[in-house]
Amino acid sequence: MTTANTASIEEVIADLEEGFALFDDWEDRYRYLMDMGRDLSPLAPEEMVEANRVSGCQSRVWLVPRVEEGRVHLRAASDAAFVQGLLALVLRVLDGRRAEEILATDAGFLTRLGLGEHLSLSRRNGVMAVLARIQSAAKAAL
Repeated sequence: MTTANTASIEEVIADLEEGFALFDDWEDRYRYLMDMGRDLSPLAPEEMVEANRVSGCQSRVWLVPRVEEGRVHLRAASDAAFVQGLLALVLRVLDGRRAEEILATDAGFLTRLGLGEHLSLSRRNGVMAVLARIQSAAKAAL
């Protein structure tokens, strides 16, 4: 997922909303999210190091940000399939964006997708830790 997004963040979120709206219940949305996670490119073993680990997550999560030509490119992985899906969703929205775009994006997009009420407190905290790490990378890119 290291190509620059041509659609706006709002367009990507709207597209995700449409995708999630196709499913009537949470179980189907859960499976859809896990399917998204299967599409993430795996991290190399040398990327799955403590320096790339996101603290505050219930599962083990690694985030590898890279800045190139003013854009923040993101790679991520988790040892939990559901969390891998959440990472895929976040990367779909934020990967390849300019730092200013990332910093202007409200984490409330997860609620718009109907995920907020279905995530446990520890999962919400984990997602917020991932988003905070992405924002830190964006700030460093300015």
